[in-house]
Amino acid sequence: MSTNLAQQLREGTTKSHSMAENVSFVKSFLGGVVDKKSYRKLVANLFFVYSAIEEEMEKHKNHYAIKDIYFPELHRKLSLAQDLEYYYGTNWQKNLEPSIATKEYVNRIHYIGDNKPELLISHAYTRYMGDLSGGQILKKIAKGAMQLSGSEGTAFYDFHSIKDDHVFKKQYRYALDSVSIDEAQIAQIIAEANIAFNLNMRLFQELNSSLIKIMVMLLLNTIGNFRNKNS
Repeated sequence: MSTNLAQQLREGTTKSHSMAENVSFVKSFLGGVVDKKSYRKLVANLFFVYSAIEEEMEKHKNHYAIKDIYFPELHRKLSLAQDLEYYYGTNWQKNLEPSIATKEYVNRIHYIGDNKPELLISHAYTRYMGDLSGGQILKKIAKGAMQLSGSEGTAFYDFHSIKDDHVFKKQYRYALDSVSIDEAQIAQIIAEANIAFNLNMRLFQELNSSLIKIMVMLLLNTIGNFRNKNS
């Protein structure tokens, strides 16, 4: 019996999706303004988030609500580790800690894993489908803005085990609709997906703060240089 969960998730998170896209960091990114320091912080934070999602999905891969949407080919932890080595060097693991918003996000994922594993659907859907849908566009923007060559620093966007994005997304939607859950659980999954979007927004807002600081410093330096030349 089909639950139509895929459509209900899409419709139930429309407002949150729009709000996330309008966070200043995201708008700047989509506009081609990508600061390398802020971007590598994003990659680091996502590493912690995906590590948590994939740990819990692996732990619960035989759970009645998870087994149909468990797709290891979506996993991003290893590709993010590859990017982190590019941005931070071979000892990147010794130098990175999750940000405050990232810790909150990770704690939520583990809480869900411990108490209501079926809600992991919400976090997997929010992250993986977003990455798969807009990944190549974001990769192109990142490469152009940061002048990257090949796949250096953008392995996150490459899904080598997925040959056709369109076919896979159709398969994923079918898998969502096949999950054995009731109406009350569907409502909880949609509510949790909105929480996931909110947690993502907080990540971006942190980065926006860093980007603003950098822009202010650049502005002050420019003004300082201008004054020195005219003094």
